[in-house]
Amino acid sequence: MSILDSGAEEPEERLSINSATSSHQNSNPQQHFKRPKLKVDAPLRMVETAFLASTASLIWFINFYFPLGPVLRIFFPVPIALVYLRWGTRAAWMAAVVSGLLLMVLMGPTRSLLFVMPYALMGVLLGATWYRRVPWMVSITLGTLLGTIGVFFRIWLLSLLSGEDLWVYVINQVTSFLEWAFLSLGILASPSVFLIQVGAIALIVLNNFIYLFVVHLAAWLLLDRLGNPIPRPPRWVQTLLDYE
Repeated sequence: MSILDSGAEEPEERLSINSATSSHQNSNPQQHFKRPKLKVDAPLRMVETAFLASTASLIWFINFYFPLGPVLRIFFPVPIALVYLRWGTRAAWMAAVVSGLLLMVLMGPTRSLLFVMPYALMGVLLGATWYRRVPWMVSITLGTLLGTIGVFFRIWLLSLLSGEDLWVYVINQVTSFLEWAFLSLGILASPSVFLIQVGAIALIVLNNFIYLFVVHLAAWLLLDRLGNPIPRPPRWVQTLLDYE
């Protein structure tokens, strides 16, 4: 009787083993179905990163030899910021490095450094703030700070390479502007050295603030249509542009 019972239980055990094996085999195709998706994303990320990095380099290259005013300059940091919005931090840093290396081959290390600092780094910064949905005032302020540092870096680098202090040229321009402003206001005095230094820094900061605001406007209108929107601007900007 025990032999019969054991013989009767054996097929049930085999059925349970087969069912467990079949369920395990059925779960594997799902895992294999997910893996190719990751393998497809990797080359797509690489291709888009390389394409947008070369786009940023090409915009800088064209603007350097065929300047079109401020039109192309607005889009210097946008391609790298788009890489951040689409693929994250690592891809954005790779795009910044690749664009710098490409410009180093095409234009030399000096002009490559002038692009990387501040525009490539600004692209990473703007991408990070836009990805985290930071308000415009915060991202513009951070970008203005980086752009101001970039201006002083450019003055230092070009002064080092040329052997002349280019900051003196900036001071002379600001001095002429302040003297004209004093005469227009009827102030019979010459601006002090401290006032001239503060005025020069203030003009650099103001210029970068306006530049970052225009970059945000261009990115807002462009990236919305590419399916990677950035945070909404203040309400008065939308009302001014009649944009919903």
